[in-house]
Amino acid sequence: MDKVKSFKVVNKSVDKTDSMQLALGKPSFVADLVPPDSLIVKMLWSPHPHALIKSIDISAAEAMPGVRCVLCHENVPRHLHLTAGQGYPEPSPYDTAVFDYKVRCVGDRVAAVAAETAEIAEAALKKVQVEYELLEPVLSIEDALRDGAPVIHDEPDVSHPLPVPFQPEKNIVAEVGMKEGDLEREMEAADYAFDHGYDTPYAQHVPIETHVCFAYLDASDRVVICASTQVPFHCRRIVAQALGLPVKKIRIIKPRIGGGFGSKQEMLLEDVCALMALRTRRPCFWQLTREENFLYGRTRHPIHFRLRTTMTGDGELTGIGMDAICNTGAYGGHGLPVVGCCGSKVLPLYRWKHIHFDGKVVYTNLPVGGAYRGFGATQAYFAVESQLDEMSYAIDMDPLELRLKNHIQEGEGSPVFAALGEGKAGVEMTIGSCGLSECLRLGAEEIGWSGRTLPSEKSGRYRRGLGLACLMQGSSIPEIDMGAASIKMNEDGSFNLLFGATDLGTGADTVLAQIAAEELSTTVDKMLVYASDTDLTPFDVGAYASSTTYLSGEAVRKAAAKVKQQILGVAAEMLDKAPAELTAVDAKVVAKDGSGEVTYSQVALYSLYERNQFQIMDVASHITHKSPPPFAAHYVDLVVDTLTGKVKVEKYVAAIDCGTAINPKLAEGQTEGAVMNGVSYALCEEYLFDSKGAMTNASMQNYHIHSLRDKPKIKTILVPSYEDTGPFGAKSVSEISINGGAPAIGNAIFNATGARLRRFPFTPESVWRAIQEQTASPSRSRETVRSA
Repeated sequence: MDKVKSFKVVNKSVDKTDSMQLALGKPSFVADLVPPDSLIVKMLWSPHPHALIKSIDISAAEAMPGVRCVLCHENVPRHLHLTAGQGYPEPSPYDTAVFDYKVRCVGDRVAAVAAETAEIAEAALKKVQVEYELLEPVLSIEDALRDGAPVIHDEPDVSHPLPVPFQPEKNIVAEVGMKEGDLEREMEAADYAFDHGYDTPYAQHVPIETHVCFAYLDASDRVVICASTQVPFHCRRIVAQALGLPVKKIRIIKPRIGGGFGSKQEMLLEDVCALMALRTRRPCFWQLTREENFLYGRTRHPIHFRLRTTMTGDGELTGIGMDAICNTGAYGGHGLPVVGCCGSKVLPLYRWKHIHFDGKVVYTNLPVGGAYRGFGATQAYFAVESQLDEMSYAIDMDPLELRLKNHIQEGEGSPVFAALGEGKAGVEMTIGSCGLSECLRLGAEEIGWSGRTLPSEKSGRYRRGLGLACLMQGSSIPEIDMGAASIKMNEDGSFNLLFGATDLGTGADTVLAQIAAEELSTTVDKMLVYASDTDLTPFDVGAYASSTTYLSGEAVRKAAAKVKQQILGVAAEMLDKAPAELTAVDAKVVAKDGSGEVTYSQVALYSLYERNQFQIMDVASHITHKSPPPFAAHYVDLVVDTLTGKVKVEKYVAAIDCGTAINPKLAEGQTEGAVMNGVSYALCEEYLFDSKGAMTNASMQNYHIHSLRDKPKIKTILVPSYEDTGPFGAKSVSEISINGGAPAIGNAIFNATGARLRRFPFTPESVWRAIQEQTASPSRSRETVRSA
């Protein structure tokens, strides 16, 4: 950790580079930048979960004054693609057309209008005549997998770009699995064996800024798309595929983003806006309403788990079997990677000799699943950390001690790492840095774990409980994703820093500027950041997979190191020294023997105007060969009102090892935001449907999320470690902290009441019912536990 002490810019809480711009309300977001002569786009959505469009008549809409374009499946070329922003070739099926002759969920696209005003566009949508042939909908995992179930994707041209199990005729999008040892035998032989089912629900990301985009043609007739997207380069590739255009015809620009959390890892508006601009030769603007964002935007995949575990009588974990069935809804984007992460990001946390993992993804006629912060790990940690809690109670071992005894340590590996990748095998690796034991100890001290009592010792209406969950995630997708950066030096010693990485409000631009400034021995205010313009900035996969700081940050550090060598070379000529005799300090190059120095500005002027003239600049790319996990221990202190079932979280402690925190304040902010997200998901968020699969609570009034007034006291503890493969020792911090809310709160509810809930949200009604069932049958929590 001595390296960390020597840092001058990283590991410091400098201000965000965009803080003043945002605080002053400067035009920064997509909707702030819309050209004044833009047409307004509106969409006609399917009212049916499963139907064929027998006929569609758009003539009346087209004839309306002020209407400039109407699109539907009859006048748009059919190029099947996927909307999920992923690397190429994608691990998800090509099952989506811009407009199709079949609708597969309530809220699917039917027809779009571009008009002079929103009012005209909405009036025109009412003129579109559609005749549907209704088909039997598939509204559950069980329905999707039963013999003779309606086939949701029966189109002949649906395909998968990767050689993975894909059986649309059985509504199966993908299957993935692995095996180590013999779990079946272990389930028979182990001292203790557990076998339970767990269910995790839908959830919506609910960013303040809904999906939004505008497109126009530039002077050379190229399509320029300004979008709130986490994946500008993937978006460009997918729009080109969807519209049958060459990539060079399209430019994507990403301004500031008003929240994403994974939802904007999809191409949902850009194809329609681009096609409207091409057809009308006018700028075209489309922003979803909040209701549309619920119905048409992506959701967290609901997943059903069967989890089996075994252990010895003294608390050594021996076997785990996870069967996960993932409901991806009407389209398959992200389904395979999400269910894969249920295994790859969760099973390695503990040392298991016997491992069984089987993941399956199925189509239904329900809302479409997509990327969401945590990405499968969130769902799987609820099952694993809940069952681990049950295991500790079964042998009267402190849950903290069980985790300390069994969690993975530095230098250890797992067969899961090599077995589970993204649509292919993973990458073998060992853990380079792990501060989990320290996270567990510091978190326990902060929450007052030593004062914890057992459920049997609680009484009265209001009962206090303490709960715990352990977590790990990953940092980037190894040997798949790539980031790049370029740096150019200016006359005054400042630098233009360009990268394709995407800041969606996390502070990534600031963090990457800190990394460049540290490597260049200068300050953040000398870094002029340009990000996420597919014409101007180098390629980057975008903001997902907890990759930006670890992956793109190392690309930035490598580019800065190359530029620094050029600076030293020029300074050596100026000072008549060898580069090895010089060092860079505080935006100057100084001779190590103290015989001379030149400022960065003098170096830049010399290289541009005086001798051996050239532009000091360079570019670097980076891929990773491992995905080092951040680790965390989450503790909850809550009170349950046993009369009403209401749960109040009074204190939440998140102790996290993210390696070197490049900007500690931003790391704390990421952690607190994700914790709030996880607590809200655990306690109150749920999709409600009618009998036809239509969401009935698609509004902020009826879909409840926690706001600041619901915020419990949150204590974040940054536990430093040093990851040698990351920029200045950094790992990721962004996703992991959403994963602890559901299991830690569920475990605390059990500690308070003795009632074990294996599905959430933990609404007052569900908690009250669990307490009543527990009171009626107090041995229920141990009924499936077998002791030899």
